[in-house]
Amino acid sequence: MFKIVRKQVLSQTIKLIEVSAPEIAAKVQAGQFAILRISENGERIPLTIADFNREDGTITFIFQEVGHTTINLGKLESGDHILDLVGPLGMPSQISDFGTVVCVGGGIGVASIYPIARALANKGNRIISIIGARSKDDLILADEIEKVSDKLYITTEDGALGQKGLVTDVLKGIIDEAQIDLVVATGPVAMMKAVSEMTRPANIRTTVSINSTMVDGTGMCGACRVEVNKEAKFACVDGPEFDGHLVDWDIVEIRSRTFIDKEKMVMEGCTGGGCSCQR
Repeated sequence: MFKIVRKQVLSQTIKLIEVSAPEIAAKVQAGQFAILRISENGERIPLTIADFNREDGTITFIFQEVGHTTINLGKLESGDHILDLVGPLGMPSQISDFGTVVCVGGGIGVASIYPIARALANKGNRIISIIGARSKDDLILADEIEKVSDKLYITTEDGALGQKGLVTDVLKGIIDEAQIDLVVATGPVAMMKAVSEMTRPANIRTTVSINSTMVDGTGMCGACRVEVNKEAKFACVDGPEFDGHLVDWDIVEIRSRTFIDKEKMVMEGCTGGGCSCQR
């Protein structure tokens, strides 16, 4: 059992929980994730570790309530417990002195880009960050990202905060004007694909984080299989970070929609009173 020591509501559907997990906090590095299960009958879901405190022995998750499990996770409060928590999993981000690095985070992906940007900044890189959301109410960690960035750009699709439009609109301008040594992108599949296609003509090294559906997190189930440079890889053990120019995005998009119908059935069953799961 893992105790939630702090909960914060960041928006109507985005929640932050800080969990006591000393053994994970002692080893986790930027870019890694954990798999958790709320209850005995619950599913196992992967969540990026958005922050960690080795001294206090805590790790932080930021998640959006989009499905059955994340909605139930969002109902937990400080003092409640998570049944299972396994981590740190996945390969950590490659942190080196690259030079000028553009960190791009879209939506809930901003939670994933934050520890990476911080680690890269601590290594001496010049960090240009671009974070975006649908509206200002959905934008997260802007202050935290700004503290580790030499320059921060904010975009919102409705124009309520920062520049109106997409993160790729800003990225295009930066590519045209500056020498970039690395681009790191985390967020929706469509966004990461667009970033990768934008940096390809300029031959800018681009890393993306593939958050595929996972079950065991050890590469045994094959649920998180992706194709990179025409070779099968597993996001849970080979990733989650890959070269965005080598990822087969068509396969990623197809596999990201694999369980939409089943998730819809579960949600309809719960809201319709036909659910027997532990909430």
